[in-house]
Amino acid sequence: MSRSIGLLLVVASLYCAVAASAEVETWQIDPVHSSAQFSVRHLGISTVRGAFSKVSGTVKYDATDPRKGAVDAAIEAASLDTRVTMRDDDLRGADFFDVAKFPNITFKSKRIEAAGAGKLKITGDLTIHGVTNEVVLAVDGPSAVVKGESDERRGVLATTKINRKDFGVSGASAMVGDEITITIDVELTRPLAAK
Repeated sequence: MSRSIGLLLVVASLYCAVAASAEVETWQIDPVHSSAQFSVRHLGISTVRGAFSKVSGTVKYDATDPRKGAVDAAIEAASLDTRVTMRDDDLRGADFFDVAKFPNITFKSKRIEAAGAGKLKITGDLTIHGVTNEVVLAVDGPSAVVKGESDERRGVLATTKINRKDFGVSGASAMVGDEITITIDVELTRPLAAK
């Protein structure tokens, strides 16, 4: 009898240890190793690609229950780069992103779901040009944790498609396609726990 009670206590303590370790972790988006790329058709015959280099935010993640997680990210609209200065200036202007009036593109998650091995589906509010619409991100990751001397890191790749006119970005409609493909590469970081 005492052996059974001892076994139950060991199992209970192991369960409590696992439950205690399964908690929501807070990660920061590393702006130096993260970016948001976009692509759009030009005249229906070629694809123009660009990127926003300034991405920041916070990701909360629970590996045992992704539904407890949350994403709050921001992109500096003026950080766009399509490798052509004149085009970049046009895109920053009032006919497109109007970065003087709307300096940030933001995403706030509403729901996170597992979508297969190593994949997530994140539904949330995307705000561009002052207009907010719900979008769904298809996510690969997060990757396995890589530990450094002072922090640990993991990566995430997210993709979605939007119609730019749904966000009030309607300039040059005769030349620029409406469907925008968005790809977000994010490196997450958090400090190692103090020993």
